[in-house]
Amino acid sequence: MSFEVIIESGRSEKNYWKDLWRYRELFYILSWRDLKVRYKQTAIGVIWSVLRPLLTMMIFTFVFGKVAGLKAPAGIPYSILVFAGLLPWQFFANGLTEASNSLVGNERLISKVYFPRMIIPAASVITSLVDLLITFGIMAVLMAIYGVIPSWNILLLPVFILLAFAASFGAGLWLTALNVKYRDFKYVVPVMIQLGFYLSPVGYLSSKAAELLPEKIRFLFYLNPMAGIIDGFRWCIFGGTLPPDWNGVLISLAVIIFLVFMGIRTFRRMEKSFADII
Repeated sequence: MSFEVIIESGRSEKNYWKDLWRYRELFYILSWRDLKVRYKQTAIGVIWSVLRPLLTMMIFTFVFGKVAGLKAPAGIPYSILVFAGLLPWQFFANGLTEASNSLVGNERLISKVYFPRMIIPAASVITSLVDLLITFGIMAVLMAIYGVIPSWNILLLPVFILLAFAASFGAGLWLTALNVKYRDFKYVVPVMIQLGFYLSPVGYLSSKAAELLPEKIRFLFYLNPMAGIIDGFRWCIFGGTLPPDWNGVLISLAVIIFLVFMGIRTFRRMEKSFADII
């Protein structure tokens, strides 16, 4: 790929979205770099991508399944139910964490070279797709062990993966822009993710959580965008056994659209000052 970079007043504003495409190889370069350094100097390397979701599944199965006594619908092992919720949640959480710290972690690159800065958080979320694919492999093995046959709805799973990507990317743009100016956000993000983990229906069903809320305010549960996405993932995998609340899914979709809009708006407004502040 070769092209001329012409530096003139206002050009970056006018050609910003075109430049995102022209610098598309940078997505690959940054994503590959992040993958190589993620588990660098760890004793077991990429095996952590397997161990983390498995350990989380076992803990949730014990706490919610054994201690709290929650049950999965007939024909679905509780551990598989939990793992199906972990698939989108870990993708979202990893992408959001990486994206929120991406600009600060690339301060030398930002202060020396011109390119659309949005590429950096986008590449961070794209990198998390690799972990998602690994987790899908584990899910396939578990389903084979338990004899669970996926529903034909699995063909619609890419739609919900795209929604999870949009939620992570939109929130990540917002937080990474704020993190450049207010470094307090590097402490806020882990707390937000931990809180969101328990508010999301990973270890339990959305229907069970909805029962605890009065009917008039039940929609508030789906203001968490991951609630609708997790329901969608389980519907794609298990089919009619776990039908989602489509009104709730639409609420989550509206929240995701809002996050993407506000993330891009905030990021673009603050982008001019990144090199000076960082």
